[in-house]
Amino acid sequence: DRDGVVVAAMAALRRKEKAEKKKVPELAALLEARDYTGAITLLEFDRKLFFEQKSASGWKAGEGARGGFEFVEGGSKNLTEEEQKQDEQRCMWMAYAAFHLGDYRKALDTYQSLIDGGATDQMLYVYQGCCLLGLGWFAEAEEKALKGPSCPLQNRLLFHVAHRMNDENKLMMYHQKLNDTTLDQLSLASIHYLRNHFQEATDIYKRLLLENRDYTALNCYVALCYYKLDYYDVSLEILAAYLQAHPDSPIALNLKACNQFRLYDGKAAEAELAPLVKEAVSVDKIESNLVRHNMVVFQNGERALQVLPPLVGLVPEA
Repeated sequence: DRDGVVVAAMAALRRKEKAEKKKVPELAALLEARDYTGAITLLEFDRKLFFEQKSASGWKAGEGARGGFEFVEGGSKNLTEEEQKQDEQRCMWMAYAAFHLGDYRKALDTYQSLIDGGATDQMLYVYQGCCLLGLGWFAEAEEKALKGPSCPLQNRLLFHVAHRMNDENKLMMYHQKLNDTTLDQLSLASIHYLRNHFQEATDIYKRLLLENRDYTALNCYVALCYYKLDYYDVSLEILAAYLQAHPDSPIALNLKACNQFRLYDGKAAEAELAPLVKEAVSVDKIESNLVRHNMVVFQNGERALQVLPPLVGLVPEA
């Protein structure tokens, strides 16, 4: 009857929803959602499971024409060439996720484990150099980068290292090697920004945005430049496009709060940071160093002596 069909359909729907809840997320989906913590967790679990199964004793289907089964002693078989490639791929994605999460030490150690394990890709040294740049170890970053192959990424890395080490001669040398590609131009714009050449950076970002409409993050970069140029209303207007695509972005929400602070007051700014601080019981428990610093500023210096000293060297204004 009709009621029976409805009940059966509802039951099937519930089973489907239950199955979807239990389904393990795909790595590609986690990376697409920028859930780097989830990606690392999944990769570490897959790797642990693989090695546990590899080292377990048991009966295995025999190979060749004879077929049958053979008993395999745990830990007695080395990785096949295909298994080695698969494990290297897992480690590469783990390092990628750790780097984008800002855990440069973990990414650095993961790349080193690949090198120690016999990986021959010389680009690993360039990737390590990027990690060392993130850690603030500029001389070591340069040393690693030079061990890698000559390529656009190596040049961009050395370009940034030269800026950090205030080496104007090297800066100009690497600048001249930059091409008119999107990545090289983004690198040039970021150096302009770091050297307080905000109008030059804005011009590059706006040109790239015209050529790459899908690169929504460029809106955030342009908004940041306009903030530095004291065009707070313009910054907010441009930032709205990025927040529409990524409403939970800590960088964008923090920039919006800073604009509100300049235009209005600390209370208006604090309201914008609410999604980022709702889990924290107090200002000093906020996870982000930048947000922690700005909350002190928005609250007219309240708890400054407790919050700011640990941020010296991490946040320039501290």
